[in-house]
Amino acid sequence: MNASLRFTVLLLTLSFGVGLQLNYIDDYEEEPEEESVPADSKYGSLWPLPQKVQMSEISFKLTSSSFKIVDSKWSSAGPSCSLLKDAYRRYYEYMFGSSKRQQLNKSRKAGPSELTELQVWITSPDSECDGYPSVTSDESYELSVDQPYAVLRAPKVWGALRGLETFSQLLFEDDYGAKSINATQISDFPRFAHRGILLDTSRHYLPIKVILANLETMAMNKINVFHWHIVDDQSFPYLSRTFPQLSQQGAYHPYTHVYTPADVKMVIEFARLRGIRVIPEFDTPGHTQSWGKGQKDLLTPCYSGASPSGTFGPVNPILNTTYDFMSQFFKEISTVFPDAYVHLGGDEVDFTCWKSNPDIQKFMAQQGFGKDFSKLESFYIQRLLNIVTSTKKGYMIWQEVFDNGVKLKPDTIIHVWKGNQLQYQNEMANVTSAGYQTLLSTPWYLNRISYGQDWRGHYKADPQDFNGTDEQKKLVVGGEACLWGEYVDGTNLTPRLWPRASAVAERLWSAKDVTDINDAFNRLSVHRCRMVERGIPAEPLFSSFCPREYKGV
Repeated sequence: MNASLRFTVLLLTLSFGVGLQLNYIDDYEEEPEEESVPADSKYGSLWPLPQKVQMSEISFKLTSSSFKIVDSKWSSAGPSCSLLKDAYRRYYEYMFGSSKRQQLNKSRKAGPSELTELQVWITSPDSECDGYPSVTSDESYELSVDQPYAVLRAPKVWGALRGLETFSQLLFEDDYGAKSINATQISDFPRFAHRGILLDTSRHYLPIKVILANLETMAMNKINVFHWHIVDDQSFPYLSRTFPQLSQQGAYHPYTHVYTPADVKMVIEFARLRGIRVIPEFDTPGHTQSWGKGQKDLLTPCYSGASPSGTFGPVNPILNTTYDFMSQFFKEISTVFPDAYVHLGGDEVDFTCWKSNPDIQKFMAQQGFGKDFSKLESFYIQRLLNIVTSTKKGYMIWQEVFDNGVKLKPDTIIHVWKGNQLQYQNEMANVTSAGYQTLLSTPWYLNRISYGQDWRGHYKADPQDFNGTDEQKKLVVGGEACLWGEYVDGTNLTPRLWPRASAVAERLWSAKDVTDINDAFNRLSVHRCRMVERGIPAEPLFSSFCPREYKGV
């Protein structure tokens, strides 16, 4: 990690919001607080737990002066792969600190119990070194720690990144700071392809440093999707090249509280180098008050009786100019964000303003919609989906769009967020029985806080726990932890998110039968201290201490 990022990460304290969803849920009853007594796990501090782990008592020493991470001579990713070179430097610093590597002493022979090399072998002809991660990326890897050197094999660079994190977690040190690693065999791959975190940059603007520091932390937890809820009612910080007036008028401040094209590009590349997808969300037709400040006639004028009230409601779905704007705007979005998917929102549309507007009433009558305003919403969403499809993007939408019967493409991903445990499990069953892929977020609204170890409830939730066939279960592509931003900004985001999001990360990566909450506590306690040592102000699980405490800013 370079010096500026190290400072970035130290600066950390992110926050995101509760934006969209109002009917929050208590998924698990509050458990009585138990005295948690940390003990050593047989898996050390591995987090998330790999699929297969064999560890032995034999240990090898590692020293900063002799250890190095290198490309295997058989690897398809050579010296030109900057993604891997960047990762080697980053993990060397994680393991040995930021002190300059001492010159290798060629005449010094390593002792029989010393490990001097980790060889990284990308086995596929195409390493994907210069590509972007996707929902189909191969993140599998095999790690062998033995003499004469350790070997990390992965079909693609994405698996190598996950394996480097695992290797760094195997290191331990004695009371004098000497580093060792046990002989280990690991075969690993994620249970779910989509393991995301939603951050909300509309309710509070999040500085770029805070976003980058959290991307860094996501990589430490094998999270592979940054769902960027970039705009909402409160502010429009995305600086559009096509419609610059949107942020000029809609951001909290047009210069200090915006994400420029260079900022967005930096976030996407920083994420790519860590195997993280960036999926932007531009939520319509609701949650759009900030859009209307810079785009005339985009929002519906509300009426009080026969006269306009001076307030505005959702996007105006009856004007052709609305769709001309959306077409140009999403054409830009499709070129700025390389991921194959964009999140289109579609939740929580308040029909009150539409009902008050005489032009809307007339349009409803002409279309034969009667008084069913969900039909008008569906009319808008359908046209929007056609626009986005024309940009060659797939789309994710919140569950209301599915619930309202909008016609969807077969590859649409339905994002479930509403209800209590029984309700969201029924929704997952309904969505998958209709043949759609789905993501779960309901039990993982991390903006909802309480006293005690709420991470345990997050850990126990499983996106495949619903009544359905094996074929339905396969349609669950994963889940996301959401941190909505009403009460979160750069000062408190990071400790609120971590290590609570780590619990979600293990649920989405590790095997379904990894459910031992006591073993999880033991590993997560050490993992949390490792994040703290790396400069992340991750909050404690319970009364405890870290060998290297967070130093503050």
